[in-house]
Amino acid sequence: MKQILQNLKTGKIRFEETPVQSVEDGCLLIRTRKSLISSGTERMLLEFGKASYVEKAKQQPDRVKEVIRKIKTDGFSTTMDAVFEKLERPLSLGCSNAGIVTAVGRNVRDFKVGDRVISNGSHAEFVCVPQNLCARIPEEVCFEDAAFAVISSIGLQGIRLACPTIGETVAVMGLGLIGLLCVQLLQANGCIVIGMDIDGRKCDLARKFGIEVLDLSKFQDPVNAVSAITEGKGADAVIITASTKSDKPVHDAARMCRKRGRVILVGTAGLNLDRSVFYEKEIFFQVSCSYGPGRYDPEYEKKGNDYPLGFVRWTEKRNFDAVLQLMKDRKLDPKSLISHRFPFEEALKAYELMERQIEPYLGIVLDYKEATEYEADKGSKSVRLIERTKGASYTEKNPVIGFIGAGNFAGRILLPALKGTGARLKTIASISGLTGTYLGKKFHFEKTTTDPEDIFKDTDINTVFIATRHNSHAGLVISALKAGKHVFVEKPLALTLVELEKIVKVYNDQLEENDENQILMIGFNRRFAPSVVKSKELLDGARGPMSMAMMVNAGHIPSEHWVQDRDIGGGRIIGEACHFIDLLRFLANSRITRQSIVRLQERSADTVTIFLGFENGSMGTIHYFANGNKVFPKERLEIFSNNKILQLDNFRKLKGFGWEGFKQIRSINQDKGHRQEVMRFINAIRKGEASPIPLEEIIEITEKSILLENE
Repeated sequence: MKQILQNLKTGKIRFEETPVQSVEDGCLLIRTRKSLISSGTERMLLEFGKASYVEKAKQQPDRVKEVIRKIKTDGFSTTMDAVFEKLERPLSLGCSNAGIVTAVGRNVRDFKVGDRVISNGSHAEFVCVPQNLCARIPEEVCFEDAAFAVISSIGLQGIRLACPTIGETVAVMGLGLIGLLCVQLLQANGCIVIGMDIDGRKCDLARKFGIEVLDLSKFQDPVNAVSAITEGKGADAVIITASTKSDKPVHDAARMCRKRGRVILVGTAGLNLDRSVFYEKEIFFQVSCSYGPGRYDPEYEKKGNDYPLGFVRWTEKRNFDAVLQLMKDRKLDPKSLISHRFPFEEALKAYELMERQIEPYLGIVLDYKEATEYEADKGSKSVRLIERTKGASYTEKNPVIGFIGAGNFAGRILLPALKGTGARLKTIASISGLTGTYLGKKFHFEKTTTDPEDIFKDTDINTVFIATRHNSHAGLVISALKAGKHVFVEKPLALTLVELEKIVKVYNDQLEENDENQILMIGFNRRFAPSVVKSKELLDGARGPMSMAMMVNAGHIPSEHWVQDRDIGGGRIIGEACHFIDLLRFLANSRITRQSIVRLQERSADTVTIFLGFENGSMGTIHYFANGNKVFPKERLEIFSNNKILQLDNFRKLKGFGWEGFKQIRSINQDKGHRQEVMRFINAIRKGEASPIPLEEIIEITEKSILLENE
């Protein structure tokens, strides 16, 4: 399928051929019929993309501070690699889509194949959208009108926050697409509307709705004008839909309100407020959040858990339903706001129109061809990226890779390391298809897919890398093992002891059946870091037990993040602290016989101290703290052994105290061992050797991590 993407580094917009998404649980797969270009948001993205690095930095001062902090702790090269990887990732454009449901995921309520629906899907021939971000289109509403539903809901949510009643006077500042939709919504609510804008053409269009209009390009003073129109009373409420960095709209809105009036910011504006006006009039001010309650709440949007109607009357989905009903009743007329229509295949002309300001524009609708039965089935779950080129590296003994997952870690860390091994990169799989296509082209995979079964069934592929969300690891590992593949899985291997037992059973069954060296490897990279390898070399020459103290400045992760979700991420002990359990286990070179955990607060998930006791008498503590500050380096390890000490700072500097012939080694940038880890894994396959990490250690670390997480 085709979709429209933007590169934020260059600002360039292009069509991209990507696989059709596999329908996810709780989601609808929709074939698009119409989509609406959000002229405000998408124009802003155009301008940001075209801006220089300096201008981009000025627009995001908080991000610049983060980059500076990361340079100090992790090094310049490591940090800039992360920054450019982020900028180069393609961005899907669009958020107001109308089409037909072609498939439904598990646990979907109230929708079926063939339903006409709207969603906040992007400009693409197919979109996969969670059910609470969709709504059924009434029979009386055409696709073209319905494509305005999501954008209309942004305005409706702002109006709901203003709580207008019949007969009240409401001023709308900014008569762009959302502003003009607000005008109609307010009229449907029985309000007297005053609209204003600096664009005379938009003012002329607003007059057609029968409202009072202030053309600010003619130097009208909006405060005095509103006062005159309302006979000195002032507006009951002001909805700001304009987009500007200036503080003036908010300041003027407060001045034109009556005492105890309401000001709602739907668009963007400066927020250096004049307290005196707000104080004297007791003005109510609020920023409106997108489509309504539920927005950005993963429980609502991703998991489909609705808010009880009796407590949250108007969620974002109910707002969608409300605007569609207004369209059905002819109280909302989106067609009057359409300035241009383009076939989807000519969408780039629409962006050229916006960028170059060739002519006035407002609502720009993209029209997708009506699918015949054959065309509807033509959306493939895989796309050929390049033809295989023959070369010396493509030998029978060389690993042929299927890679599942296309997130930031995969693109920035694992794939560059894998590319450097010379292995044949055949197929990359991702849920959305977009990131898989991007990384597939970047690292010269032969094919991209949205269906991991393409990898498991491919007899050419003998090695599978898994870098997906944690809750999918166990199932994918089992499928890959049953397919006879070598497996490299990013941590964790499993989230529960039951999953771990299943993996071990399948591995042992495969070993008995095939009697081949099938490698199962987990991404415990720190044991391969040069500084750790050097530490192990020094420690192996010492005698007696050692004591180790690992300090991890883990950083705060919001409770709503998927990593903190026990069903998806498994918690931070299983998801990340397992690295440090493995590191101490590796250095001690002895089985863990005792483990315990102390939490800062009862049930604290990520500020803990872990104690480990080893069979050889060594001991270690892991202080995994999320209540620190990012300015401080993330990881420090101190090892005390035989009257000697090693101190490792953030995998950049290793210092020795009391070691004959060794004082320190330094590195400009962090090296946590990812490249060495991947190379060791690939070479083990080439040479028919055992896994670089013994399977019994992988099982031991996974088991201990799960027990500690649940203690």
